[in-house]
Amino acid sequence: MGIEQLLEKASLYMKEQDLERIREAYDFAEQAHHGQVRKSGEPYILHPVTVADILLDMGMDVLSIIAALLHDVVEDTTVDLETVRAKFGETCAMLVDGLTKLEKIRFLSKEEQQNENYRKMFVAMAQDIRVILIKLADRLHNMRTLKYQSEESQRRIAYETLEIFCPIAHRLGISAIKWEMEDIALRYLNPQQYYRIANLMKKKRAEREQFIDDVIGAIREKLDEMGIEGDISGRPKHLYSIYKKMTERNKQFNEIYDLLAIRILVENIKDCYATLGIIHTLWKPMPGRFKDYIAMPKANMYQSLHTTVIGPKGEPTEVQIRTWEMHRTAEYGIAAHWAYKEGMIVPDGNFEDKMSWFREILELQNETRDASEFMESLKMDFFADLVFVFTPSGEVIELPAGSVPLDFAYRIHTEVGNRTIGAKVNGRIVPLDHKLKTGDIVEILTSKHSYGPSQDWIKIAKSSHARSKIRQWFKKEKREENVAKGRDLLERELKRLGLEPPAFMSDDKLQEAAGKFAFHDIEDMMSAIGFGGITAAQICTKLTEKLRKEQEEANQIELTNEKKELKAASSSRKNRPNHGVTVKGVDNLLVRFSRCCNPVPGDAIVGYITRGRGVSVHRMDCLNIPFGAEGEDAERVIEVEWEDSVEANYSVDIEITGHDRRGLLNEVLQAVSESKTNISAVTGRSVKNKMALIHMTVLIRNIEHLSSVVEKIKRVQDIYSVQRIMQ
Repeated sequence: MGIEQLLEKASLYMKEQDLERIREAYDFAEQAHHGQVRKSGEPYILHPVTVADILLDMGMDVLSIIAALLHDVVEDTTVDLETVRAKFGETCAMLVDGLTKLEKIRFLSKEEQQNENYRKMFVAMAQDIRVILIKLADRLHNMRTLKYQSEESQRRIAYETLEIFCPIAHRLGISAIKWEMEDIALRYLNPQQYYRIANLMKKKRAEREQFIDDVIGAIREKLDEMGIEGDISGRPKHLYSIYKKMTERNKQFNEIYDLLAIRILVENIKDCYATLGIIHTLWKPMPGRFKDYIAMPKANMYQSLHTTVIGPKGEPTEVQIRTWEMHRTAEYGIAAHWAYKEGMIVPDGNFEDKMSWFREILELQNETRDASEFMESLKMDFFADLVFVFTPSGEVIELPAGSVPLDFAYRIHTEVGNRTIGAKVNGRIVPLDHKLKTGDIVEILTSKHSYGPSQDWIKIAKSSHARSKIRQWFKKEKREENVAKGRDLLERELKRLGLEPPAFMSDDKLQEAAGKFAFHDIEDMMSAIGFGGITAAQICTKLTEKLRKEQEEANQIELTNEKKELKAASSSRKNRPNHGVTVKGVDNLLVRFSRCCNPVPGDAIVGYITRGRGVSVHRMDCLNIPFGAEGEDAERVIEVEWEDSVEANYSVDIEITGHDRRGLLNEVLQAVSESKTNISAVTGRSVKNKMALIHMTVLIRNIEHLSSVVEKIKRVQDIYSVQRIMQ
């Protein structure tokens, strides 16, 4: 798709001035991405254009389309955020910034970096929902082009999509994007099951189409008799939803009956219920399979009537009945509920109440300093399955699955939670750790004379929202106690490190540390340590910064001396085994192979001078080699190379994934044995989605030997991937 087709689609509901702004953004992005291509070989600009096209289908506003066109310029080109702000305005810059990954900041691990990226995105989303809508469109196009990625990347991106982005799309009610991403993810995570289900569905296609025609004909005749205008269509269930039913209910494909659904779209709610009556007079409804999401909408604002009937030929058939407006919400969720006027977002009706969980994301961000903890809490509260319980007055309260009365109390109001002394569920008194189920009527017993939360409540409560409110209470009510506890924890941590507390806990040093962590004063910092808002170890890191710098300087002097000693000792090590590796410029040094990456002949390698243990040899791509570092670490990196003739075996760790079935491990071991390769260790286990994960350590002569072993394993039936791993 090019800019002209994009503008043609936008012109269906946008003004001429909006189209000019979109063209300007396109020209800017095209110039910024000039010369860049995607892994598919296509010009990079096609990606932002496709993302914008997906958003136009959702009816998004002009700023969303502009931000979609620009969403990668800061991350992938030389354009900075200030340029975007100056040219396209503050709001557009905020949207682009929310979509830009934190690539230039150094993190301890890839996982930490990814969690920080998610944290940034979710906080931006809570401030402006358009951030996540653009991100979902971006992820959808990336999923559509996943075939151009490496096998490892395909699995990682597909898993990440199922774990993070599909739940977001579900929570926002955007089924049009959710279903497509789920089906693509299944195709790469479990291709055998994906193609098996697809083929089985294809075999029944003609039979299914005839069945749908018969059902639609019968319904159409009755609707015409009643004078109800309606659009009737039949569709097969999505592959991922069938796969989930098969795995969760432990059933085979031929045991899944509701493989298709009939959808009826009518003008108003009155016609919805009239149509339901017609369906139930035509065919017998199946007990327990009727759901009224019109009277009781889902949390993502989805509304529809669902019923399953015994249709023609005794086939169970699901029927969904909704209005046109409900259908748009079902397809595009939150995007269908925003009205746009000159780029400003104006929510309709009681929309703010429906999306109150956004505000909780901001509260969670303020309470949680650690990105990993933030993501775990987010998954627990917002991506988990939900239960719906009632207040005594009949109001519906939505909670994460596994919630207890304490979670309910704090969801009603913080003060209700703090004064809780007991709870009733369905009229019976229950303990505070009683697990709530959908449909329960919950009543919280409170007292003005309550002493407030107990420390045990933090463990009992399941939602991060409740735990956050409990921690806030302890922070406020027990400040003096927390300050004393925090000071004690800090002293203990310094002693554990072998340091004298008085030398590091002077007022000026503590105030400097408090300022670096954005605390108002020393007492605030001590209180935070006391109630668990920050760890004593984090504060110690700041307090001992100067000491560590002095130690690094001393280590540099020690390193220089070590290098001199290594050169001086080289002549006395003539008979030292070097495992087939030589150090450039120095002969016969003590050489050992690192266990983190296990290099073998043929790998690009590099040496690292260790303290007292000679030279450690790593693969060039090993994460434990500090390339680009300054100072001591950079000095320790030296050149090494393989000798011409190497006759030895080397340990290599490989990871094998496949469809979990009986006999898989034995077949893998047989394949390795046939390649005349020794195995020194092997472990196997089952993981999610009927996947098997096998870790194996094999003894390899060189990189060609390793390649032949990997090829042998890949030929085993039901094996998805074989990859070499680092520890």
